[in-house]
Amino acid sequence: MDKQVVVLLVDDEADFTQPMSFWFQSKGYSVLVASNGENAIKLIKEKTPDIVFLDLNMPVMDGIETLKRVRAFNKDLPIVIVSAYLDHERVKEAYNHGISGVFYKGADFAEGHSLLEAALRTHKNLKK
Repeated sequence: MDKQVVVLLVDDEADFTQPMSFWFQSKGYSVLVASNGENAIKLIKEKTPDIVFLDLNMPVMDGIETLKRVRAFNKDLPIVIVSAYLDHERVKEAYNHGISGVFYKGADFAEGHSLLEAALRTHKNLKK
């Protein structure tokens, strides 16, 4: 049996992380939650999750800054940007730092799941 996939959800809104966390757990994933970019970076260094769902708009440190800092020490970690609304400029900037996709908060969690599966598949292929 493969080891359990660890998903890190980074978002300052518990009304998003709680149901999404529950949903991923119901699909057999292990879930970590960070409410801001600084905590996310600590968790990534300590726990090395398999994939990160990173909110674009957060207090303390926004998603782009968090992404840049993570990329400084981990170029390979699949990161999916989470956003409540389309901000093409920031999403484009995020792609420049190597993200695996974008999940919109209004979307069905199943869409987040397919993004996760695709990112992990691509990631495993890169590692071969």
